[in-house]
Parts: sequence; structure tokens; C-alpha cells
Amino acid sequence: MIKPAIQLQETHETFYFIADYHALTSVRDPEQLRENTYDLTAVFAALGMDFENHAFFRQSDIPEVTELTWILSCITSKGLMERAHAYKDALSKDQEISMGLFCYPVLMACDILIYDSNFVPVGQDQRQHLEITRDLAIRFNHLYGEAFVIPEAIIEKEVATIPGLDGRKMSKSYGNVIPLLAPEKQFRKAIMKITTDSKSVGEPKDPETCSVFALYQCFAGKAEQEALAERYRAGGMGYGEAKQLCFEALNAELKGPREIYLQIRNDKTKLNGILENGRDKARVIARQVLDRVRGKVGL
Repeated sequence: MIKPAIQLQETHETFYFIADYHALTSVRDPEQLRENTYDLTAVFAALGMDFENHAFFRQSDIPEVTELTWILSCITSKGLMERAHAYKDALSKDQEISMGLFCYPVLMACDILIYDSNFVPVGQDQRQHLEITRDLAIRFNHLYGEAFVIPEAIIEKEVATIPGLDGRKMSKSYGNVIPLLAPEKQFRKAIMKITTDSKSVGEPKDPETCSVFALYQCFAGKAEQEALAERYRAGGMGYGEAKQLCFEALNAELKGPREIYLQIRNDKTKLNGILENGRDKARVIARQVLDRVRGKVGL
């Protein structure tokens, strides 16, 4: 997500936020929530985010987004929310379902619409949420007159989702993440824990179904990817060696950013300054959009 997000800054005006309102559906530790915010800000700083010319901020620093969420909730059908993947997945697993989980596609739609967003970079697994956003914007425009820009998706075709340590989508919610800029020993240890099948060293292996190879693809060039894929299919290479090659490829690119991250991570004055600067940029547009919407509905 981060790499294409930063690349988009070369061609677009970007608005990126830390989704701490969304995190409340699962995070119950307030200190963890705060530290996650600082951590993610420091990661983006280390990897080259242009904070001066683009907006990077806390979702919760934009009160307009929750007001817009209520307004859009009033034109959102219950059936639409029942078709949302996250809700259906939680239902199938017999998990407790809060109203936050049930209704969060509306909040996600408002996260997009309140900045007059033209394009939204999403993974393939998030396509449905953008479709819901478009549906709600079109419905509102039909009921009240033109107020929202109808956004389009930008989807990375080759890397729609990245597998975590257990093979599922990498997510803090699943506890299967690889700490991107952790100290080198901790970083290597995490990669070595990636789940693989039980094939022996001598057996051919399928790179297309291997989480180690999927992660390697995100950092290696085409020639390196093809060479490693050939070694997988030929047999004679164990997963331990594949994990070491994966670690080396990732570490080569992240070694420099790791040093920057370690310098800035505990400087909360600097990190707060970054977030407040982004907040001020984002609220200018959010206020304009919300005023436009309020006028349309009669508030």
C-alpha cells in the first residue's frame, strides 16, 4: 500500500489518513491506538512521504467526516450494509457484530467523498467498499442534486493483497504482520516464521501459492523474481533458503528507511506537527464539501 501511495504523489494531490475511527471496531487499548498512530506516521516519514505538499493526518482530527457519515447513513439501506464482505465474514464466523462494524462502509465512503476524491488506491479486496461509496454518492446526487464527485478505483493488478505470516491477508487485526522497520534481527526472525507447506528440499514447489515468494515479489526486480521462481519449480531449494533470500531483498531496500524511522519514531513533537499540518490542509476541503452537503439537505 505504501509504495504506490508515495508514487502517486508524483502525479496527484493526495490525502492519506490514519484510520483510527475504524480501528475502534477492534482495538480496545487506547495507548495501543495512540502508539499505532505515531508508528504509522514515522513509517511513512521514513519511506519518503512528502508531508509539505500533501496531506497526511488522523481520521479523528476531521470532525466533518462523522457528521457526513450521519447524513449519508440516512439514505443508506440496511440491505446494502448486509451485503458488505466484512459483515458477512464476521457473521459466518459467529463473531460479535457491533454497529461500528456493521455501518463502517458508510464511514469509509465519507472518508473518500469528503475530500472530493477523484481516484482511490485500493486493494482488490477493497473494491466492494469503493462500489458502495459510488452507489451512495450517486444516490445522494440523484435525491438532492450534484454534491459529490464520483470516485474511481486505482487497483494494483499484480499485488492486490499481501499475505501475512500465516498466509492470510496481512493485517494487524489478524496479528500476522511483519514489522516493516523493526530492528534487523527482529525483522529477519519474523520472515523466518512465515508459514509454508511441508514439501522437502528436493521437491518442486509452486511460487504462485507461496507466501514467501509473494512477499519477495514486492521488493525484487523482474529478473530476480523469474530466477527464484525457476528455482522453486526445479526443486533442490528449501523454504529456509527462500526465506533468507526474501529477507535479504527486503532488508536491502529497508535498511536506509529503518535508520530514519529509528531517529524520528520517539520524537512525538515532530510527529504531532506532521499530523496537525495534514489536518489543517484536509479540513479546508472537508469543510467546503460538508457545507455543500448541508445546504443540499436543508441544514
